[in-house]
Amino acid sequence: MKPLFSRWTYILPFLGWAIYGIHEYIQWAPFFLVLTMAIIGCVLSAVHHAEVIAHRIGQPFGTLVLALSITIIEVSLIISLMVMDGPDASSLARDTVFAAVMIILNGMIGLSILVGSIKFKEQSFGLRGISSALTILVVISVLTLILPNYTVSIPGPFYTNKQLFFVAITTIVLYLTFLLVQNFRHKDHFLDVDETEKIVEEKPSMKQVRMSMLMLCVCLVGVVFLAESLSPGLHYFVESIGAPISLVGVIIACVILLPEGISAFKAAQKNQLQKSLNLSIGSALASVGLTIPVVALVSIYTGMPLSLGIDAKSTLLFILSLFVINLSLSTGKTTIIQGMVLLIIFSVYLFTTIVP
Repeated sequence: MKPLFSRWTYILPFLGWAIYGIHEYIQWAPFFLVLTMAIIGCVLSAVHHAEVIAHRIGQPFGTLVLALSITIIEVSLIISLMVMDGPDASSLARDTVFAAVMIILNGMIGLSILVGSIKFKEQSFGLRGISSALTILVVISVLTLILPNYTVSIPGPFYTNKQLFFVAITTIVLYLTFLLVQNFRHKDHFLDVDETEKIVEEKPSMKQVRMSMLMLCVCLVGVVFLAESLSPGLHYFVESIGAPISLVGVIIACVILLPEGISAFKAAQKNQLQKSLNLSIGSALASVGLTIPVVALVSIYTGMPLSLGIDAKSTLLFILSLFVINLSLSTGKTTIIQGMVLLIIFSVYLFTTIVP
């Protein structure tokens, strides 16, 4: 399966470019689904090639390559859609990042725990590393998504440019601190007990790495152009089902998190809950800790409005999610109860997004 998938990661990006070119000449409503599949294919291919590069250069820089690749995809989608839609898309970054965190904390982690507990009854993980990651996630999430509603220099849910710059810098500092702890100072906190006993896989050749670097650029640029083509159809679809515009952010987050979600699910099936949690919470930290600062700096430079504060309903669900995930992962062991509770919260989030 791996060689076959590897070949497709070279074909899909160029197929996506071909679909983009066809769409410029053929304006056909059902083509919206083809564009969606093309974007998903480019995202999956981009993550695969980023993983090849990361595996070659090793840790800690491998983790950073993966995080930056996902962030580039997320930021590219957000900014391209914001430019297309103008001031009406001022809340798109907030909706996408908030959706990503809710999908990860409740959907990805809940499903991973549920699947693992059904198969293995009880699973264990390193408590110290996960607690550190959750601590930073709580702080940067509150600073970026809740605090803007309560500052008084400008009416919420906005920050002033000075506040936006300050929060962007502090968020980056916290994320870099997490990378320092995860990859240098306390690397053992994020590893399975028997991690060092596992067989080391052969690293990709330099030729493979150079090809992956080229293909990664092809994929990322393709995602940006496909997103611009997809924007009108995506908005039309959301409006046609009578859902709020915030659903656009949920759809974008689902596309971006698809590769990590699959990897986390497979890890849980193999009784590797530590790896599953590292992937999930690491993705949430990258989404908030890198995407918000980059979009904030772009907003300051271009003058595009950026609405960050979430509404009261979302705040309540967000605080509930942070409270429950901290309780669920407070003992170093998980059972079917934690998985089911998190998935129920996720279903409530999705339902109240579509039917607010």
